[in-house]
Amino acid sequence: MPTNYLELYFPLLLQVVIASVVAAGMIGGSFILGKRVKNKIKDTPYECGITPTGSARERFSVKFYLVAMLFILFDIEAIFLYPWAVVYRELKLFAFVEMLLFIVLVLGGFFYIWKMGALDWSQDGPEPESEGGQSSDEDALELTAGK
Repeated sequence: MPTNYLELYFPLLLQVVIASVVAAGMIGGSFILGKRVKNKIKDTPYECGITPTGSARERFSVKFYLVAMLFILFDIEAIFLYPWAVVYRELKLFAFVEMLLFIVLVLGGFFYIWKMGALDWSQDGPEPESEGGQSSDEDALELTAGK
């Protein structure tokens, strides 16, 4: 075990210092050299060359957040596969069985959220049926036909 930790971690420390100096230099240079002219056009948000419409404070469907959380969850689970791949040859069958169990659980969770409709964007949910067993669309057609 090395006794001189400064010598061991000096390259990492040097990289952090250089990256911080470069980042501060770029931000400071932009602040010093950049023009600060404010007008109405520069203060509007840029949307691919199209004039923005509506407010930036629009509501998003909960499905966007659900997909984001599922992405993070499965991304973290994928990160657990990397250390296993690194030490797989040393641990042999034990690691294989453990990771196989882990992958089965992950796939089980994936198929569960798929079956529950978390990934289905075609509709917001099942349409309620009327008392006669017909959907509300069929009721509307009957009303317009004069039945």
